[in-house]
Amino acid sequence: MQKILKILNSIIDFLYHPFEKYIPKDIFRYAFCGGGNLVFDWVLYFFIYNFILRHEMLNLGFVVISSHIATKCIVFPITTITGFLLNKYITFTQSSLSTPTQFVRYISVVGLNLAINYFGLKLLVDVLGIYPTPSNIIISLFTILISFLAQKFFTFKK
Repeated sequence: MQKILKILNSIIDFLYHPFEKYIPKDIFRYAFCGGGNLVFDWVLYFFIYNFILRHEMLNLGFVVISSHIATKCIVFPITTITGFLLNKYITFTQSSLSTPTQFVRYISVVGLNLAINYFGLKLLVDVLGIYPTPSNIIISLFTILISFLAQKFFTFKK
């Protein structure tokens, strides 16, 4: 594990050099890890939706779930854990809080972001009449900012 972390940190530090005059290192690391986790989410979603569930409904016996929602339910916990690990071991490494405390706080920030996404989309689309795609972009930018600040000063505080 330490070897993998060392390699990842070396790669991120190498890629950071052209940006070091423009953005702080912790923001670059956060963006790099978040972007990497987002791409991982997309790839995992594509693989599970197309090759595991094969676009078919998931029948659990007591409930039937559409394949696109079932895929999200499978992918979400995986990418939540990878996001936590990337933040803990790459972005915010100076925190003295225990791992269980960090994880509970991380999950609470994820929950906050889900709520912001839901209510933000309801407000922008249903109340203000803004198209869904730009609304999603606006909400995403807002939640990225909220998430970074919450992770830095709450979840992984020094």
